[in-house]
Amino acid sequence: MEPDQAFGQALRSMRTRRKWSQTDLALRADVDRNYISLVELGKNSPSVRLVFKLCDALDLTPSELMKDVEKRMRVQAIR
Repeated sequence: MEPDQAFGQALRSMRTRRKWSQTDLALRADVDRNYISLVELGKNSPSVRLVFKLCDALDLTPSELMKDVEKRMRVQAIR
């Protein structure tokens, strides 16, 4: 699995755990909803600044989110 895909899946997982729509996250992070969609689909790579904004909106540290990304990449590599 590519890192962008793993990041997108991790972001979607964190968002849906909170029962938020993409619009909810976009409003909290002050970004466009379409951009959230593209990131979750692995079609766009967020900047470091955006990673911090998303994590702040989700009340996570970037390291917590990246641990999830790493886990997803490891699991996929084993398959």
